[in-house]
Amino acid sequence: MTGITLTVNGREHVVEVEDRTLLVHLLRDELRLTGAHVGCDTSQCGACTVHVDGKAVKSCTMLAVQADGAEILTIEGLANGRELHPMQAAFREHHGLQCGFCTPGMIMMAIDIARRHPNPDAATVRAELEGNLCRCTGYHNIVKAVVAGAERMGEPA
Repeated sequence: MTGITLTVNGREHVVEVEDRTLLVHLLRDELRLTGAHVGCDTSQCGACTVHVDGKAVKSCTMLAVQADGAEILTIEGLANGRELHPMQAAFREHHGLQCGFCTPGMIMMAIDIARRHPNPDAATVRAELEGNLCRCTGYHNIVKAVVAGAERMGEPA
């Protein structure tokens, strides 16, 4: 067991983990933050995407001990009380979901895309979302939501 300290959604956590524990399992099983979904355990689907030190990371590919000292942001940490993050609101408005299993990972990746490409076009969004799978949709509404969310994120608060 290894002791690690990490900040998740603005709250510091000091935990003991087995060296082989994946970040996604620490978040889900120990911290009870179940928004990051386990879809494949092989980094193929992106359902477990979270932000680590401001960058989108598939949390099934990272050991929890690698996150020692890191700032982690999960889907649970996006909304400000009842006010949705602009990307969450765009996904709702543009119906960028169906079953919802991939949605948390899609939104976390979408925010990363918007930060790196402030005004992405549909082709850029499709290319950037290549590592996040949705088994329900044709991605059309997801792409619309990401473009709209990116636009909202770029607006002055």
